[in-house]
Amino acid sequence: MVTTMRFATVMVDETEQACLQRQDGHWAPLHRLEPSLKGDLLTLIERSAESRDQLHSLAQLAEELSTSELVPAADATYRPPYRRPHKIWGIGLNYAEHAADLHAETPSQPGSFIKADHTIIGPDDEIVIPRQSQRTTAEAEIGVVIGREASNVSPEEALDHVFGVCAVLDQTAEDILEPNPRYLTRSKNFPTFFSFGPEVVTLDEFLSSRALEDVEVATYLDGAEVRRNVVGNMTHSPRDLVSFHSQMMPLFPGDIISTGTPGAGVLKQGAVAEARIDGLLPLTNSVRAT
Repeated sequence: MVTTMRFATVMVDETEQACLQRQDGHWAPLHRLEPSLKGDLLTLIERSAESRDQLHSLAQLAEELSTSELVPAADATYRPPYRRPHKIWGIGLNYAEHAADLHAETPSQPGSFIKADHTIIGPDDEIVIPRQSQRTTAEAEIGVVIGREASNVSPEEALDHVFGVCAVLDQTAEDILEPNPRYLTRSKNFPTFFSFGPEVVTLDEFLSSRALEDVEVATYLDGAEVRRNVVGNMTHSPRDLVSFHSQMMPLFPGDIISTGTPGAGVLKQGAVAEARIDGLLPLTNSVRAT
């Protein structure tokens, strides 16, 4: 059975197209395997809820495509995996060390907030520091992509509802947030404040050579490490986060839970922010001040 289950949205013939990575590393446009899959990855994620066997069938068909129909990985221009999730949940202060950076206590329940889809950018897009902020930060996180509707699920069954994982850079206008924690939504929802990609890797593929608790998440700024930690040190684990949020509202295929950062880097004009996560391509964005 073909086990490669890495997906991305890549520029193909000047349009954004969902692609699957072949065994040789080339990206195979899904619409050349199934015309109804033209566009970004959200349609595929929604369909995978009905049958995961479809993913393996597509992977097998991709191996049969001619070289002329493929995009070499070295030539790929990555875009956001998709642009219209139902919702993005962010989790604040999920590592004790990061909470200490902000002189705050780690919440006993997830300190969550919602980001709108206008915040979405992809690899190599610019993060724009808004004119309203003098201290904007970027925070590397591992994102959990929902693959099957989840409502009132237990922690034990939560990961059964996950399609895969992705790298995230979550931005915060910290100086807006600092005076009052009730300003969290405003501080998190400026345009360009949510970058994700370049790829989404199915959970079974991602965990085939590692335990989720051992995965390292690191924030980099201008090539220097800001902070690194492992998923196992989260106060609220990914499975607990899926379960917790499914108790208050349904989670739909394509919804993203960005699980919290080990540490944030302060952004300046011309800086380069990066999320490095074990087993995923790095996510990099340059910074521009307004």
